[in-house]
Amino acid sequence: MSTGWIVTIVLLVILIGAAVALYFFGKKAQKKQAEQQEQIEAAAQVVQMLIIDKKKMRLNQAGLPDAVVQQAPKLMRRSKVPVVKAKVGPQVMSFIADAAIFDEIPVKKEVKATVSGIYISKVRGVRGSLNKGTEPVKKSRFQKFKETLQEKAGATPKK
Repeated sequence: MSTGWIVTIVLLVILIGAAVALYFFGKKAQKKQAEQQEQIEAAAQVVQMLIIDKKKMRLNQAGLPDAVVQQAPKLMRRSKVPVVKAKVGPQVMSFIADAAIFDEIPVKKEVKATVSGIYISKVRGVRGSLNKGTEPVKKSRFQKFKETLQEKAGATPKK
């Protein structure tokens, strides 16, 4: 056997080992996420609130309690999270919203939100429906480039 074949066989063995390891780590992470979602749903309660402001900002700049910031992993402190500032009763509080519903949350409107601690998981309007899409969504350069490539190829872009 030549050295080229030996090198490719070794690389294939390493790649297969890495794929198997990622498969098992992925399954473990998926189980953890399912358990956490069950805990969130168990502690959820519906709260009526007036949304004052919403932004994506770093965890340590969000105005959240110090205990929350200290419990978060160090990498999470640097990443941007969707933060919602809302008035619940007489108090103004900061919440962390689910990334999937962050765009649906209207600003300066009253909503009924499903809250678990400081985490907002669902939102629905108090008076009528939520006005989705009132704010124009900024597209990143990558998204614009991707859409132009799709148009040139003749594919319809996803909306």
